[in-house]
Amino acid sequence: MALFFDARWFDARLAARGLTRADAARVLGLDEHGLRAVWKDQREVTPRDVLLLAALLGEDTGEVASRSGVSTRTPAQADPLAELAQRVERLEAQVAVLETALAAAVAQAQATNRTAPGLPVAAPPGAAPPP
Repeated sequence: MALFFDARWFDARLAARGLTRADAARVLGLDEHGLRAVWKDQREVTPRDVLLLAALLGEDTGEVASRSGVSTRTPAQADPLAELAQRVERLEAQVAVLETALAAAVAQAQATNRTAPGLPVAAPPGAAPPP
């Protein structure tokens, strides 16, 4: 295990993929100075950084963590598609709650409109407009 950030190894892996340090900086969300600090072992690499570098370089997260220094823990291998699927499920649940609230508000507005004719009432998405 490396006791420091192995800049030569990272540079070689970047070059092998036709990438530069600027590409790594962009992926990590760092400016030139921030990336230089990583390469000089003056900024600790986070587990998130390990995941991003591993994806960029097409390397195993364990290898990237090892080459990043001993204080960097190896993050669990994340399945990006599973994470996206979970996020979509959460968003769909939130949309369902909003649709239910909107339908209730429309029903209440329609009931109010019966007592005060002439007020426009918007129909919920996918519903036929009121007669």
